[in-house]
Amino acid sequence: MEVTGTLKQVFDTQKVSDAFKKREIVITTEASSPYPQHVSFQLTQDKCEIVDNIPIGSEVKAQFNLRGREWNGPNGIKYFNTLEIWRIEKL
Repeated sequence: MEVTGTLKQVFDTQKVSDAFKKREIVITTEASSPYPQHVSFQLTQDKCEIVDNIPIGSEVKAQFNLRGREWNGPNGIKYFNTLEIWRIEKL
C-alpha cells in the first residue's frame, strides 16, 4: 500500500526489548480538505532510521504494510492494527 502526505511528527525510537525496536511517525493526508487526516505509522528494526534525514513539513511518499493481530486479554479478545512503513521518500 502507498500513501502521500506531509510529515507532521517523528517520535524517538523505542527499544521494546533487546531484539526489537520501533518508532512512530505521523503523516498528514488530505491537508487541503476541511478534515485533514493525521495518520500514525510505525517503523521497526533497521527501518527506524529511514526518516532521520527528512525534515518535518516535507511532502513524502511512503510504502507500508497493513498488519493486524488478535489479543486475548482478561476482558476478552481485542484486535489491533498497525501501519508498518518499509520505505519512505521525500518528494
